[in-house]
Amino acid sequence: MLQASPRVALFVTCLVDLHRPTVGFAAIRLLEQAGCQVEVPRAQTCCGQPAYNSGDREIARDLGRSILEAFGGYDYVVVPSGSCGGMLRHHLPTLFDDDPNLRARAEALAERTHELVSFLTDVMGLERVAGAASGSVTYHDSCSGLRELGVKAQPRRLLEGLGLTIKEMADPEVCCGFGGTFCVKYPEISTRMVADKTADITASGAETLLAGDLGCLLNMAGRLKREGSAVKVRHVAEVLAGMTGAVPPIGEAG
Repeated sequence: MLQASPRVALFVTCLVDLHRPTVGFAAIRLLEQAGCQVEVPRAQTCCGQPAYNSGDREIARDLGRSILEAFGGYDYVVVPSGSCGGMLRHHLPTLFDDDPNLRARAEALAERTHELVSFLTDVMGLERVAGAASGSVTYHDSCSGLRELGVKAQPRRLLEGLGLTIKEMADPEVCCGFGGTFCVKYPEISTRMVADKTADITASGAETLLAGDLGCLLNMAGRLKREGSAVKVRHVAEVLAGMTGAVPPIGEAG
């Protein structure tokens, strides 16, 4: 049975910390409104995904150990990012295949880890958030959030509850081309992928692009800006928390 006020640790993520702290504050607001006791462990660093994807298991393991120490003892770990959430939930335990004790701790943490919007709806049972909004949005389903964590209907349901009109892309589930280190290793392919994505975004006719992964959003916002697009770009948490007035859209100067 879910306790009345679960103790939740917010995994902020590197990109949120360095590029968009408002997403972290929005996540805290949403979690507290849902009745959670929220803490932000100060010892947290990277989830280890860049090292893991690059084949550097030693650094990934070191980061994994620090995660186990920083986030132990909480009822849940919540992440405003499908990619970081996927790393903690699916890949972190595999770093400790040769250590049964650490593997068990990593598996226990993985079971308590959830992407933000999925946690609000699937765990806390939230059917709508406070507030209202107007206008039209389109939603990009990030690869990790969709395929590793099953995030698809949850954000759309909460956005519709605010009164927003969702104008779907033709291919909302197609990768934007960011893919962490993928865009560095294969820049030409990545550029073509994001160009196709922004064409789909523009064709939707939506005023604002939303997603749950800041890496994807930064990638798409950069391309849209270079194309001279008027489409605004925001993290879904900022909209759900009613914090769109706190900072300009992603990619626009403050």
